[in-house]
Amino acid sequence: MEIPIFTVDSFTNIPFKGNPAAVCLIENELRDDLYQSIAAEMNLSETAFIIKRDSVDFSSGARFGLRWFTPKSEVPLCGHATLASAAVLFYLKKNVNPVLVFETMSGELYVRQHEESLIMDFPLNTPNPQDQHEIKDLLKAAVGDLPIHEVCYNPTIKYLMVRLADTCDRSQLVSLKPEAETLLSNETTGKINSLIITLKGAESTQSGYDFYSRVFAPWVGVTEDPVTGSAHTVLAGYWSEKLKKKKMMAYQCSRRGGEVKMELRNDGRVDIIGQVQIILQGTLKI
Repeated sequence: MEIPIFTVDSFTNIPFKGNPAAVCLIENELRDDLYQSIAAEMNLSETAFIIKRDSVDFSSGARFGLRWFTPKSEVPLCGHATLASAAVLFYLKKNVNPVLVFETMSGELYVRQHEESLIMDFPLNTPNPQDQHEIKDLLKAAVGDLPIHEVCYNPTIKYLMVRLADTCDRSQLVSLKPEAETLLSNETTGKINSLIITLKGAESTQSGYDFYSRVFAPWVGVTEDPVTGSAHTVLAGYWSEKLKKKKMMAYQCSRRGGEVKMELRNDGRVDIIGQVQIILQGTLKI
C-alpha cells in the first residue's frame, strides 16, 4: 500500500517555524493500530488522516473524514493539523470548492481560503473557572512561584488553562520549563489532555498581540505543542470575554513561534486564521 504524505508548518509564513503536522491522504479507512503506528513513525505533535467520502477524489470532493493522532493517542480536536490538511487539499490537490467540510470527533469543521490565509470555522470551547486548591501541586509544577490570576477548565476537550497575573511579562512565560514527568505525576485522573499557560498582552508594547500562550501536552505524548488551533478555541472564548473584543491576535511563545488570528462569530463559533508552509511531500510504503 502506498499513501501520499506531506509535512506542513502551520500558523507561519516561514519554513521551519510554526507547528509541523504530517498529513496523509487515505483512500479507504485503515485499522486504528495502523493510524497510530504511522503517527508514531512521523513523531510530530499530530499526524492528520484525510479520508475520502463516497467516490469523489481529493480535488473535487467538498466533504472528507479527518482524524488526528499524536505519537501516543488519537485526539478529539487539532487545529494546526486541520489547517495543514486544508492546505494540502487547496494548494496541492487544487480542490475546486470554496469551503471544505471535515467530519471529525468534534463535529463538522469548515475551512475556506482568504487571500494568503486559511480560515477555520471551529466550535468555541469556552472554559469554566477551576478551584486552584484542588490542583495546587500541578500548578506548582507548571508555573513555579509565578502569580496566577485565574485557572479555568474545559471538559469537552480536556484543556486546563492557567492565566498568569498581569504583573508577569512575556519573558517570564518564555522562561518557564515545566518537566513533562512532573506534570504527569501530578495529574493522573485522565481529566486533562493539555495545559495552556497564557498571559495578557502588554498595552505598552507595539506588538499588537492581545495575549501570549504556551501549550504542554505530555498526557498525549507531546511535551510542548508549538502552536495549536484547538487551544485557541479555549483561549478565544476566554480572552474575548475578558478583553471585550471579537477580533484578536495571539502569539505562541514556543521555540518555533507562531501567530494566530481569531474572530468570534455571531453563531457561537470562532474563526481561527493562519498561514502555512508546505515543506515536504512523499509516499509512505506499507
